[in-house]
Amino acid sequence: MTRKLLLAGIAMLTLAISSCDEDTVSLGTSLTNISDQFTVTSDTFNVSTRSIVADSILSRSQYAYLGKLKDPETGSYITSDFSTQFAMLEKDANDVFVKSDSVISRDADNLPIADSCIVNIVVNTYMGDSLAAMKVKITELAKPLEENRTYYTNFDPQAEGYLRSDGINKSKLYSISDLHENDSVRGKRRSSNYYEYIKIPLNEPYKDRQGKTYNNYGTYLMRTYYEHPEYFKNSSMFTQNVCPGFYFQSTDGLGTISQISHTQILIYFRYISGDRIISSMKSFNGTEEVLQTTHFTNNREYVKYLASINDFTYLKSPDGIFTEVTLPVDEIKHNHENDTIASAKIVFRRLNDFNDNSEEILKDTKYLLMVERDSMYSFFEQRNLANNITSYLATYDSSKHTYTFNNISGLINHMYKNRNKTPDWNKVVLIPVEVTTTTKQSSYSQITTVVASINNELQITSTRLVGGSNNPHEPIRISVVYNKNKK
Repeated sequence: MTRKLLLAGIAMLTLAISSCDEDTVSLGTSLTNISDQFTVTSDTFNVSTRSIVADSILSRSQYAYLGKLKDPETGSYITSDFSTQFAMLEKDANDVFVKSDSVISRDADNLPIADSCIVNIVVNTYMGDSLAAMKVKITELAKPLEENRTYYTNFDPQAEGYLRSDGINKSKLYSISDLHENDSVRGKRRSSNYYEYIKIPLNEPYKDRQGKTYNNYGTYLMRTYYEHPEYFKNSSMFTQNVCPGFYFQSTDGLGTISQISHTQILIYFRYISGDRIISSMKSFNGTEEVLQTTHFTNNREYVKYLASINDFTYLKSPDGIFTEVTLPVDEIKHNHENDTIASAKIVFRRLNDFNDNSEEILKDTKYLLMVERDSMYSFFEQRNLANNITSYLATYDSSKHTYTFNNISGLINHMYKNRNKTPDWNKVVLIPVEVTTTTKQSSYSQITTVVASINNELQITSTRLVGGSNNPHEPIRISVVYNKNKK
């Protein structure tokens, strides 16, 4: 019995080995035969481009912008204002302020009051002259901005009746570099990670929407917390019931537009802890996590004129001048319907700036989004990311002065499949964008950088590209590589 089992096992093993050998031998042959059925060919096709103007761009960014600047390329003026709400984290809801009876400063009725209150506009960076004298006006919002509304850069809170006429309304002169400091101190700050602040004290008497008066805005926030702690449960409750937000408007001065990192309401007070007197401060922050909008004004007629120039094409933000690209999809697929497009590469070359002032003040577009013309608004409204089929990202190569999209074959196939379904079926738009990244750790403990969000670029940038209907340079071409079926 044992011998029979042994012989049966040997027979099965022999059969398995012979089967593996047969499959292995045919595997190499089958792959070689498949590859022999294809040949690689390539071709190039001309691409047409033109500048187009968007009415406005989506006002969603990790930054806000404030100030007024003269565009050295055009001579026209760009003014930026912004509004912001302030965040209230749920984890801090039960511990916003110390207990009321421990606050030292009191009014005539023995109620707690804040010692002072300041609004800080925190400047991340700036464009233009850091010594330019500027003026900002802070105005309280009468009501919160609707969270389910899409806000573009042409949204004007003042024109749409969002500002409170009898609330906080105060102006402040400022410059990015503090002239009261000596040159060495300012130099050290510019070379470090120091943030500049535009400080606006709110220490005048404040009257709330119910007509009740407080010695300053900080006291209003403190007292409201002690009377209605439920209003501080989260950002939505805080915005609806306590602080709808503020609008910061550039009202005078010329020469600087500041990129705002965030805005703070700082409330200073003292309290007793045991036998000690402690000086403390509570901050409420306005950042991209809550609703903030930037409002830009410029010469729209001049913007349209710039877009009409056809010796090149423009990328200008926040003016909303983009480059439209018509891809020769039919030509690319002509006589190649049964072939596979292995790659389709297109390069856009940057032209030099008009003058040295342009290069000094106006930044080059760092990131460029290629997206279908029909999706140039919805892409941002829906918070999409580049999917390498209908949308692609390119980074500016400063050594070659180019933006390169290495393989848009997926886009060509997609367009051909949907050809003639819309008037713009074969068109894409190149849009300056702000890209936010984050790090991600894989299961193998590898750290990779991934794109977290893509928004319209709101920083002042300007780039001229080779192209246009009267392009005096070599034409823009798309290089296509095919895997051609021999059968």
